[in-house]
Amino acid sequence: MSFSGEVKEELSRQLSSARHCQLAELSAIVSACGMYSVRPHGRLFLVLQSENLLVARKANLLLCETFDVVPDVSVMGSGDWKKSRVYTLAVRNGDVVTRILQATKFMQENGALIDLELPVSSLLLRTPCCRRAFLRGAFLSMGSISNPEKSYHFEIVCSNPEKATAIRDLIQSFDVDAKIVLRKKYHVVYVKESDGLADLLGLMEANISLMNFENIRILREISGTVNRKVNCETANLNKTVSAAVEQVRDIELIREKIGLDQLPQPLQEMAYVRLEHPDTPLKDLGTYLDPPVGKSGVNHRLRKLKNIAEDLRK
Repeated sequence: MSFSGEVKEELSRQLSSARHCQLAELSAIVSACGMYSVRPHGRLFLVLQSENLLVARKANLLLCETFDVVPDVSVMGSGDWKKSRVYTLAVRNGDVVTRILQATKFMQENGALIDLELPVSSLLLRTPCCRRAFLRGAFLSMGSISNPEKSYHFEIVCSNPEKATAIRDLIQSFDVDAKIVLRKKYHVVYVKESDGLADLLGLMEANISLMNFENIRILREISGTVNRKVNCETANLNKTVSAAVEQVRDIELIREKIGLDQLPQPLQEMAYVRLEHPDTPLKDLGTYLDPPVGKSGVNHRLRKLKNIAEDLRK
């Protein structure tokens, strides 16, 4: 199962103890997956549809708990498990549908229906706990989160800009930086920073997933630190090797043009030591001299040899 699937699995089994939070979460699912129709004699009919079994499970749980109703459940699709199936929950009792729509603020007190494409009423989202519950429902029905081993990305896909703006503002109310991008015909609310993703998992109360996320994040940070150190050491090694190769070339040029025996004794000794130890770093090279010389002294002599070689090349 993907990390996103694990988060949704965890959230699908949670149930807020407060009814107002249950209604906020249900309103998010109804807004994303719901359809209502008016049948003959004015009877209302409510359908929730999703290709995700976890969404259907959570919607069923919320309807049972908040309205004491067991919806009719059906599954449409081929027998091939690789192909998508559509899970449908239907509430056919008009009185119950009226109660559901009124409680989730999709029906006004005068009985007028509110378009499900409109953002959920702010009356359901007045408290932080209800906003967290709504975010749970929105993520379950419209969201996804990437595998933190590969990248940090959280998104909720909305059908119109009004819904996207409302969800972005809700997320930002918790001091999480959320943005909106247009992807084909959809408006996608997204968060990319790892701290923001951790905050969102905590807000939705996906505590097990949050713990797994933090463990993965720690391992990534350790791995990144190790890689940076290795890269730095590799770069330094390459720099040292390149410098040593140039020093050997300079010394060989001097030997070819004028002979090393024409050099002053300190430079002559330095030249022979470098030729005998071409891979030795400067801090160790001076130990082969008699008497031993420190890194700065070695560097000073090699610079003099370099200047002589450059004069010979002119």
